[in-house]
Amino acid sequence: MEEAAGTEASFCLQKVTITDDSEDDYQYEEVSADDEFSIQEGDEDLSKALQTIQEQAEDAQILASRSALSSEKSVSELPETEDDFFCNFLVRMGMSRTLDCFQTEWYELAERGVLTAKDFGLVPTVFTRKQQLEAENMRLKKDLENYKLAANKAKDALLRMQKERDFHQMHHRRVVQEKNKLICDIKRLKTHYASYEPVLKQLTEKYQATLRQKMLISLERDIAVGQATLQNLENGHAIQIPMTKAGQECERKKGLEGPTQKALQEARQQKIFDAVSSSYDPVKDPLKKTGKRYPKDSEFPVENQVKPYLACAKEFVQPLKSGVYRLSNTFKAHDLAVNCLALHPRKSIVATGSDDRLWKIWGFPNGNIIMTGEGHTDWLSGCCFHPSGTQLVTSSADKTVRIWDLSKNKCILTLEGHAHAVWDCSWHSCGNFVASASMDNTSKIWDVNSERCRRTLHGHKDSVNSIEFLPFSNTVLTSSADKTLSLWDARMGLCAHTLHGHLHSCNHAAFNMKGDTIASCDSCGVVKLWDIRKLVPMASIDAGPRAANEVVFDPSGRVVALASNDGTVKVVQLKSGQLASLAGHGDEVHSVIFVHEEEHLLSGGADGTVRLWT
Repeated sequence: MEEAAGTEASFCLQKVTITDDSEDDYQYEEVSADDEFSIQEGDEDLSKALQTIQEQAEDAQILASRSALSSEKSVSELPETEDDFFCNFLVRMGMSRTLDCFQTEWYELAERGVLTAKDFGLVPTVFTRKQQLEAENMRLKKDLENYKLAANKAKDALLRMQKERDFHQMHHRRVVQEKNKLICDIKRLKTHYASYEPVLKQLTEKYQATLRQKMLISLERDIAVGQATLQNLENGHAIQIPMTKAGQECERKKGLEGPTQKALQEARQQKIFDAVSSSYDPVKDPLKKTGKRYPKDSEFPVENQVKPYLACAKEFVQPLKSGVYRLSNTFKAHDLAVNCLALHPRKSIVATGSDDRLWKIWGFPNGNIIMTGEGHTDWLSGCCFHPSGTQLVTSSADKTVRIWDLSKNKCILTLEGHAHAVWDCSWHSCGNFVASASMDNTSKIWDVNSERCRRTLHGHKDSVNSIEFLPFSNTVLTSSADKTLSLWDARMGLCAHTLHGHLHSCNHAAFNMKGDTIASCDSCGVVKLWDIRKLVPMASIDAGPRAANEVVFDPSGRVVALASNDGTVKVVQLKSGQLASLAGHGDEVHSVIFVHEEEHLLSGGADGTVRLWT
């Protein structure tokens, strides 16, 4: 088959050469001596020469007829010849071997002259047209299928859009109905509210009048109680209690007292102070009456022991020389607000509690973090070190009080019993009892050894905001949102005395180191100093108008520091009445403490920082 194809190719090239050559080529063509048509030299056969010329003329006619078939016109403009028709048919059908045989035999016959141009002929137009129509029909069928697919997709999209349109129309109608209904309800409520507005106005006026009357009664009662107490204590000799503003003298004015009168006054003060501690009667103990005892219960210490803080307080009789604090260091303690600070009993270590539910222990003045604890499920409100410094107690808004072992860095005891958030907590000096104050209007005394509540202190009419044990005593001091302070006997759970005088919610109260004076602050920034022996107010300092969150004494008892909601720490010199504001926090100051035996002050605020003032 390959030889036949090669032969066909040579024939085609030869035909092209003959077609393009002129007649001069034949005149100068050399004829070999062996050619039967050549004229030998000296041979003058005229008949043979004429015959050769005639044959050459016939070959020229055949070539002319073939060149007419391969004219310069495009193939598409001429009818298809039979050989092209068959070749195209065989190619379309994939019959390659039949195509090779057909081409070999066809061109052999054509070269030998058996087939002429007349014998070739042309394929009728109807066949060519039929092929064109078949090709167009196939193309149209493919287009039809594509159009059907596009039509089906458009139909599906149309149905989907119709369904969405119906859904949105239904939703729109429902919204319109609800809107009309709400409009009708609002109109009806406005009409109903208009009918109650005169009654509300009348009730508001009555409430304000009652509130004013209550405040007047409270003031009259405080004045009467104060006067009666002073008359009973001094046998008719009144003591002046000044109400001073910041910057004025806060010390009590000394009257004309003789040595005998002064000694008598001190004896009576000591008698009243001892009444608070001696109110416990073992015979009246409710647990001993019922005979219900727990083997692990701790015994409250006796009250007649010597107070170590009295000797320590003598070392700090002089306040700070300059009385001016400056910011020494600031460190970021928590991501959220710092709510409480607690100082280690012996080391330069401070504990912090925050809204981020974590407590941390830091070393100062460098602010190096020592320990971090987590376990509470809500913000921390208070913290306090064990007297030995090995444990920490924390209170939280999750209604629990937790005790942490610092050596193991884990919670060893969880005390549950309060109905609402716990605001504050405090250790007893013996280390066996913990006191807690809660928003449920109660305070509790917890026994660490028996892990139970020993006493619940009922008496306040509003949230109890702070609680603190008098050092080396069974007396507990509480401050409440009902504007009062209370002194309790922790052994029996009874209120020994209630201090009236604040006109706003009491946020915090604390003892000085000697234990003979109480400082309290309220939500209007007023600080009051109380004589615990006489149970009367000694002085009042207005550091408002913003709320005071915490108040503490310095070791000398002559300086009071106040954490204020205006973002400052206020320091008051009690002797001169001088008030200084330490600005530095970016938000409210929640807690403040003095450092032992050093002229340092620590404060924590809502900006998450702890600042050291020196």
